[in-house]
Amino acid sequence: MPWFTTDSPSRVINVALLGNGTVGKEVAQCITERHEELRARSGVAVQLAGVAVGEPSRHPEVPRSLLTTDPYSLATRADVDVVIEAMGGLDPAYPVVSSALESGRPVVTANKELVASYWSQLHKSAAAGHSDFRYEAAVAGAIPLVTPLRQSLSGDRISNFTGILNGTCNYILTAMDIHDQPFDAALQEAIDLGYAEADYARDVKGIDTADKAAILASLSFDTVVDRAAINCEGITNVSITDIRSARDRGHVIKLIASCQRPTHDDDNVPLEIDVRPTAIPRSHPLATVSGATNGIEIEAALAGNLLLCGPGAGGQPTASAILGDLFTVIRNTYA
Repeated sequence: MPWFTTDSPSRVINVALLGNGTVGKEVAQCITERHEELRARSGVAVQLAGVAVGEPSRHPEVPRSLLTTDPYSLATRADVDVVIEAMGGLDPAYPVVSSALESGRPVVTANKELVASYWSQLHKSAAAGHSDFRYEAAVAGAIPLVTPLRQSLSGDRISNFTGILNGTCNYILTAMDIHDQPFDAALQEAIDLGYAEADYARDVKGIDTADKAAILASLSFDTVVDRAAINCEGITNVSITDIRSARDRGHVIKLIASCQRPTHDDDNVPLEIDVRPTAIPRSHPLATVSGATNGIEIEAALAGNLLLCGPGAGGQPTASAILGDLFTVIRNTYA
């Protein structure tokens, strides 16, 4: 299939893709192989203007003319309409994304560490450039979660949320519970299946979950969360003995992120955000969230209790969320 559309539609959207790893490859494939379908849905032609990578020789599937090792130049190039950031990490992601937003280019990102660490700065950059900033893919994979919090539930009052937000950890804990696999074997299986991050320590130490909890708390409670202040414990110390003990008591261990609104509204009272392995009854709705699936319970004053579940790890679920944000950006900016 072509990497560029060959006809002349009324509007062409040039996308700069930063990163071509597990997620980036899925996004590139969707844009290049489904461009007619995307055009039919969006009313515009979407094409890749360039792909920023660390080492071009490792990406033979991408035409050499599209590859660059300079994400900053690509993201701010005059012909680029939208930037999709799938590099991960903070450097060079933060300065590149910030510059793109300030230059008026909408940005879609899957980078939860970036969004959690530079929440205020990136939103200010977007406001300064009058640009759209979207990060549905940064939390819970394919589950529509960020958008409902930004829109559908924005007029409601959320009191708390409790969630399983890391597919890698949930896959490991499920394998330990159901198959009696030791931690190391379950981790290796998660890596082989493409669920784990390149730096899987961020997964198993709970860091990835804490990043996502910070984003959800900022959205849910209309505040700026100090990411460093979140209590965070991963699953590296969960043993088969712990798993079996919980099972014998009718419980299952999950890595749970939870946040409670303070009883009394007071700017001086911090949100209570916690990430830790927790034994929950098997009757609990989140107990049935297994494998690489994510799930979150949200309690709101008007909507009541909501439970959202879906694929939370892997290239395809994340790409689905990125493309959803891309469509939103196109509608908001170029329709």
